[in-house]
Amino acid sequence: MGQIAIPATYMRGGTSKGVFFRLEDLPEAARVPGAARDRLFQRVIGSPDPYGAQIDGMGGATSSTSKCVILSPSTREGHDVDYLYGQVSIDTDFVDWSGNCGNLSTAAGAFAIHAGYVDAGADGVRTVRIWQANIGKTIVAHVPVSGGAVLETGDFELDGVTFPAAEIVLEFVDPADEGEDANGTGSAMFPTGNLVDELDVPEALVAGGKLKATLINAGIPTIFVDAEAIGYTGTELREAINGDAAALARFEALRTIGALKMGLIKTPEEAARRRHTPKIAFVASPVEYVTSSGKTVAAGEIDVLVRALSMGKLHHAMMGTASVAIAAAAAVPGTLVNLAAGGGERRSVTFGHPSGTLRVGAEAQQVDGQWIVTKAIMSRSARILMEGRVRVPAATLAGDEK
Repeated sequence: MGQIAIPATYMRGGTSKGVFFRLEDLPEAARVPGAARDRLFQRVIGSPDPYGAQIDGMGGATSSTSKCVILSPSTREGHDVDYLYGQVSIDTDFVDWSGNCGNLSTAAGAFAIHAGYVDAGADGVRTVRIWQANIGKTIVAHVPVSGGAVLETGDFELDGVTFPAAEIVLEFVDPADEGEDANGTGSAMFPTGNLVDELDVPEALVAGGKLKATLINAGIPTIFVDAEAIGYTGTELREAINGDAAALARFEALRTIGALKMGLIKTPEEAARRRHTPKIAFVASPVEYVTSSGKTVAAGEIDVLVRALSMGKLHHAMMGTASVAIAAAAAVPGTLVNLAAGGGERRSVTFGHPSGTLRVGAEAQQVDGQWIVTKAIMSRSARILMEGRVRVPAATLAGDEK
């Protein structure tokens, strides 16, 4: 049957990379959710791959590079584009649509202009209002433009990205979940209604069978635990975790327990089909450490240390959505993140991650005794790496490929 060629753009956004499509450019069968779209995205990325290398696709064999995005003119009033994100599993037959990618949200704002959905206009900064369709939230991207196009080069440096680029400021509007918590008492930003929960865990995972955790749904559902409580310092780099199969299995077991407590899954078996959310992260008070690039970060440069896992592996830097969760939790006095950062009220937090540091702002307030976060703000960058057409076997869409 040969191959089909689909217009596509390969972009970096923040510390992630993904293949971007305009909805109207997709084959008709993939313009709607379903098996054909999932198969297409998997084949584009090169999954599922039992070798874990994604050699026969555009993926880079990490959670940060196994992603696809669809943009289209927005059907939502007051928005420019609808942005849909798919996290493609590397080695299993699954595309997770349960959450957003904060890093690629940056590229979504730029791509809206590249794709012709938003006019670049005069030189300056163009505001792009994005409807994040996976989670039903508004993201506002402030994208620099020059000469009728997105300005991609500049001197903004982002730890985890080798080369500088132009700065794009992102605003995550009302990033916390809506509705009531599990007790029916207020905001679901803390789905159990508690700033800190004590989880019952097997003693084989944590001595004593108890583990304190902050369970928050802001940016992306996230489980925060103290590094010391699980035998870490918060200064670990990827190799210390990702090369330890027992450690990864332990984190996945803890993530499953937290997901059950948050009400995101009903049975432990469901966790294997929902690997993108929730995230699990561990925090610690600041100490000096050396990043993956060899740079020394002094304790006084940061407020808190954070390490987070994505799709079962320690992230090389920090997911954008998890950065929102970190800032939101740090802004609420009494959470584990807030306590590790020294406690008290704060409107921003600078945290240390494996590749360096990142500052994120968050505006939190109490309404009727419940904490809400109205906005989170951070700076990233984005750049087109390649554009043209991506090719996949025609049999992929029909499900006939052997």
